[in-house]
Amino acid sequence: MSYWDNFWDILWWVFTVTVLFAYLFTLFAVISDLFRDRGLSGWAKAVWVIFLVLFPFLTVLVYLIARGRGMNERARRESQELQNSTEEYIRRVAASSPSDEISKAKDLLDAGAITPQEFETIKGRALSAA
Repeated sequence: MSYWDNFWDILWWVFTVTVLFAYLFTLFAVISDLFRDRGLSGWAKAVWVIFLVLFPFLTVLVYLIARGRGMNERARRESQELQNSTEEYIRRVAASSPSDEISKAKDLLDAGAITPQEFETIKGRALSAA
């Protein structure tokens, strides 16, 4: 009888693969958190990595119990820093000065694309935003 002929063997294989992927995900999360933590010395990081190699399941459980709260705070802080830098970049790139807006509107007025009333509206909006 082949391994794949029995339903329970297939179910056990799926469960085993799921647990393996969950463990690998957790292991990489722990390793990335180790190197993200600036308060931990290099020697302490090396000891954690050695224990991760020698006793992987036990070390991951101990790490999550002992440093789980700090792990969450570091991840939240890094996420907040990334979000702030992204928002700052978007503001810097998207924002244009009032003189740029008026210059663009003047070019449109000279090209005949907008009326003088529309130019005055754009100019007023640009000056009021400054």
